[in-house]
Amino acid sequence: MTSTARNYLFATLAFLAVFVPAASHAAFADDKEPQKRTISISGKGLVKSAPDMVTVSAGVESQAPAAKDALAKNTAAMTRVVEALKSEGIDAKDIQTTNFSVSPRYEDDDDDKRPPRLVGYSVFNSVYVTMHDTARLGGVLDQLVSAGSNSIGGISFGIDKPEALENEARKLAMEDAIAKAKLYAEAAGAELGPVQTITEQGGYVPYSYPAAPRMEAAAAKRVPIEPGTQNVDIQVQVTWELK
Repeated sequence: MTSTARNYLFATLAFLAVFVPAASHAAFADDKEPQKRTISISGKGLVKSAPDMVTVSAGVESQAPAAKDALAKNTAAMTRVVEALKSEGIDAKDIQTTNFSVSPRYEDDDDDKRPPRLVGYSVFNSVYVTMHDTARLGGVLDQLVSAGSNSIGGISFGIDKPEALENEARKLAMEDAIAKAKLYAEAAGAELGPVQTITEQGGYVPYSYPAAPRMEAAAAKRVPIEPGTQNVDIQVQVTWELK
């Protein structure tokens, strides 16, 4: 083979090594499907319902110079409180102790150079009460104060079984998302295709009121109670393919 022929062969092989793979890759890229057009829309569903249950925290704080005397006073008072709850027809399984503490009490002397003086002890005991009839709450609060409870609060109205209401809110959320998606698709000259993804947020969250200040037993009156309504809120994020 002459030198001229050899040079021509090498040039041909070099061309094939460089340009043929590139051309093959370009052809493969041309065969790829175009990216699908999609639209993502959020929808909201809200259902309101009257609560059918209520919870409340009730406790007693007692003080005395000696810890054992403070404990004795507190035990007697809490026994009356629990008996008052049971007398109102509240089942024992719906009464749960949630806090018990014994702590020293100190007072500062007028002379700042002296450390605080121990003047007694404080005992606190509280229970968490569940009622399945919200209309009874006012009467129960009256009985608690009369029985000696001086710390009542944390009232929370709720729905015992919110699942059916959550499903209703889910349907409303999807209807809202579909209506908005159709509107946008039509404005863009397209149609909704199959659903690609659905994600959910929200749900039922009972509302709790802050704890009430301590009350004296002599202040017992008929307590007005307004349970209002509960919100069951569902949000969905839906993605469709556009046609």
